[in-house]
Amino acid sequence: MSTTGGRRPVLLALDIGNTNTTIGLYEGDRLRCSWRIQSDREKTADEYGILLCQLLSHKKLDPKDVTGVAVACVLPPVLPAFLRMAESYFGTKAMVVTYELDTGLAIRYQPPRDVGADRIANAVAAKEKYPLPAVVVDLGTATTFDCISKDGEYLGGAICPGVGISLEALFARASKLPRVSLEDPGSVIGTNTVQSIQAGILYGTAGEVDFIVQAIKKEMEGDPIVIATGGLSRAIAGRCTTIDVIDDLLTLDGIRILYERNKDR
Repeated sequence: MSTTGGRRPVLLALDIGNTNTTIGLYEGDRLRCSWRIQSDREKTADEYGILLCQLLSHKKLDPKDVTGVAVACVLPPVLPAFLRMAESYFGTKAMVVTYELDTGLAIRYQPPRDVGADRIANAVAAKEKYPLPAVVVDLGTATTFDCISKDGEYLGGAICPGVGISLEALFARASKLPRVSLEDPGSVIGTNTVQSIQAGILYGTAGEVDFIVQAIKKEMEGDPIVIATGGLSRAIAGRCTTIDVIDDLLTLDGIRILYERNKDR
């Protein structure tokens, strides 16, 4: 996976989630551009390859400049298509994030193979970018809490249903309630059904985050910095009292850091 032929190193980092896939194009440690697409189990390697080439071309970037591909995936059915795409469209074997890579972390989770690739990437980036100890709150399809000790140990954390799951469950199980968009109703006291649902989801999730973070802090040594990331981090974290920083790029940065640590192995 090392670069050859004098080409400048350009990494395509893919964070494949249950709902969306976030794509980042890095030149060195600089993010040139990023995109978010739907994670689609039905798409083929060719469909993903053509889509990514079109996204690059739209930014006037040449797909031939890509010298490496790194993937963190929590949706196993789509991984083979992305791996074939990397070889067919970018001429490289993708590095897949797993606990077996050189992460720079001591993983205390049991068994280590059960740690999600996105959680590993988040912990690696938190260790690289912020003082330790740290707690990462990833607000996506699931809401995850990841704890990194002052000594760089991945301790584990908590997993909760995310906002999207909660909304879908509410719509599916309560026939009279409508689907709603995730917007701030302006008050926790909703004056109609849509606003009531929005208030419950937004402020309820913020309260859940704050309660769990406070409980985590009681069990961790030191005073951990709390970092929010994920597609819904800006919608939720601003209503939390325990979040210190919002870092939209944390997972992609973790994938990049892992690639740099492991590309010559």
